[in-house]
Amino acid sequence: MFVDYAVIDVAAGVGGSGAEAWRRETFVPRGGPAGGTGGRGGDVILRADPQLTTLLDFRYQTHYRAERGQHGQGKNRTGRDGESLVLRVPPGTVVKDAETGELIAEMVEAGQEVVVAKGGRGGRGNSSFATPTNQAPTFWEPGGEGEERRIALELKLIADVGLVGKPNAGKSTLLAAISAATPKIADYPFTTLQPNLGVVKLSDHRTFVMADIPGIIEGAHVGKGLGLRFLRHIERTRTLAFLLPLDAEDLQAEYATLREELRSHLEELAGKPHCVVLTKSDLLPPGEEPPALDAPDAWGVYVISAVAQRGLDELLEGLWSRIQQTTRELWPPDEEEEWRP
Repeated sequence: MFVDYAVIDVAAGVGGSGAEAWRRETFVPRGGPAGGTGGRGGDVILRADPQLTTLLDFRYQTHYRAERGQHGQGKNRTGRDGESLVLRVPPGTVVKDAETGELIAEMVEAGQEVVVAKGGRGGRGNSSFATPTNQAPTFWEPGGEGEERRIALELKLIADVGLVGKPNAGKSTLLAAISAATPKIADYPFTTLQPNLGVVKLSDHRTFVMADIPGIIEGAHVGKGLGLRFLRHIERTRTLAFLLPLDAEDLQAEYATLREELRSHLEELAGKPHCVVLTKSDLLPPGEEPPALDAPDAWGVYVISAVAQRGLDELLEGLWSRIQQTTRELWPPDEEEEWRP
């Protein structure tokens, strides 16, 4: 089951209380206070784990609490700190405060960690309050409360290329033809019910990741169809590929609809580099040219048939070149050492 959104309640551990204790040793008639400090409460930490691909675990458990710190002890012994609770999330997870919508972190790199709830401090024991005028204090501090908050986890897949098209435009067929992904393929609309990722391998050990999302229909930005829910998964892509089937009634209108739906969802998506891929060229009669398409903003137009394996090499090389160009624009040569895909 693919789960890309979850809301959970997290609570850090309470700090341990300080101790009231007295030094009792032979030949020490006035030992004085010896109460130790309590341990610190454990934090709640999120860690990006590349072995995870969904937020499924957070659907069945929504409340998490870290361990509390132990109380201080006599002989000035400090209580043990509470163990932090580490929650694993897939890379690409956006963490927000569910109450305010404030962005807490974006978990992009494998192994990245962020503290979402800090543990309470440990309370001081009575030995910490001894002064020249009060050499036998009888008071101590309770441990501090740990942070509690409700956070929203939103998964955005990390891919280089995002496939955009209406239902039955051939997105899943293309992904299956050029990668090892096995999306569901059928001759009826909305066969893709969740995003699919595929690793495309080229010559010379070159690879890039392609994402296929459910088909987008007119009105998707107001909740029609399935596309709106999954549009977030193409926000991080380097480039988009608009797939238009050659058996469509009006290619120009379909292209305009797709661009408008992306713009209505997020203005940044409308300005993202994209190419146009005319699919199902095997349906054209021999020798017939595909209809003309006005796409001045596209960096390329390709005619392919995933079923007949035609035009795929040109498309993949074009996508690779565009990915490299976008990478150089984002991270110039003098910053390459700092870039991490």
